[in-house]
Amino acid sequence: MNAKVENYTVEMTNTIVEGYKAGTSVEALAVAVGKSVRSVVAKLAREGVYVAKSRTDVTKVVTKANLVAKIAEKFGVEADKLASLEKATKEALEVLAS
Repeated sequence: MNAKVENYTVEMTNTIVEGYKAGTSVEALAVAVGKSVRSVVAKLAREGVYVAKSRTDVTKVVTKANLVAKIAEKFGVEADKLASLEKATKEALEVLAS
């Protein structure tokens, strides 16, 4: 007779759902109920209230080719003539481009 063990009591679920709706951070809710942040996020998602963070705050990756093109524009030369610069380190190219 395997009894199902509930991970979250009704009270715990209500606490995190109401707290989340009130604007409490997931980290604070996790501490309050003694669970991991991932567990609380999963529970909120199952309850249909969790809204994932937007990925618009992720910065755009600048490629070496883009840096070489910027350097070519800065010095007024054709990018093709500087194509071998792509073998340089990204840090060096960023210094030249700035």
